[in-house]
Amino acid sequence: MKIKSAEFVISNSEVAKCPKKDLPEYAFIGRSNVGKSSLINMLTDRKSLAKTSGRPGKTQLINHFIINDSWYLVDLPGYGYARVSKSSKKKFQKFITNYFEQRRQLVSAFVLVDIRHKPQPIDIEFMQYLGESGIPFGIIFTKADKLKPQAIDRQVENYCQELLKFWEELPPYFVTSSSKKIGQEDVLNFIEDTNKEIEQLKAE
Repeated sequence: MKIKSAEFVISNSEVAKCPKKDLPEYAFIGRSNVGKSSLINMLTDRKSLAKTSGRPGKTQLINHFIINDSWYLVDLPGYGYARVSKSSKKKFQKFITNYFEQRRQLVSAFVLVDIRHKPQPIDIEFMQYLGESGIPFGIIFTKADKLKPQAIDRQVENYCQELLKFWEELPPYFVTSSSKKIGQEDVLNFIEDTNKEIEQLKAE
C-alpha cells in the first residue's frame, strides 16, 4: 500500500464523537513507552503526524487520522507506566474500553510490544481482554533495530510460546523498527488486504 495522504481528523475522549463515516478503522495501542507515535509516523511516511515525546504517556485522547481517504488509523492512549494521576488514568482507561466495545467501524487493533523485553503481564492481560471481547488484533513488535536477527527470532519465539498457553492459535504479528523502516510494508499490506476483503463482503 502506498500512503498518498494522511491527515489528522479529530481528538476526543468520547466514542460518540468519533467520525461518523463508515470506513474501516485500525487502532494502535500499547504500553506508554513502546514507541507508538514513532511507529505511526514511520507507517505513514510522515515525520510528525503523531506527536512523539520524551515523556511516556503523552497521548491521552482518541486520535483519528484518515489515510488515503479510505481508512482510519486510530492512535489510542498507552496503558501502564504513564505519569498521570490515578483519576486521570482511570478516566482514559474507561474510554479506551468504551472505544473497543462500542466502535462498530473497528476492524482490528494492533497491540505494540517492545521486542527487547520478555512478555509483560500487562500486555498479555490486555490481549486476553481483546480476545474475550471478540475484538480481532495483531501484535506489532517494536524497536527491532536494537537486537541482532537471532535475538529477534528468539524473542518472537518466546512470545509465541507464552501466548500459546492461552490461545489455540496465534494472532498475526509483525516485527518493526521505526528508525530503520522495518515492517512498514508488512503492516500496510495486511491492512490493504483486510480492506479488500471488507469490500468484497460488501459487494456480495
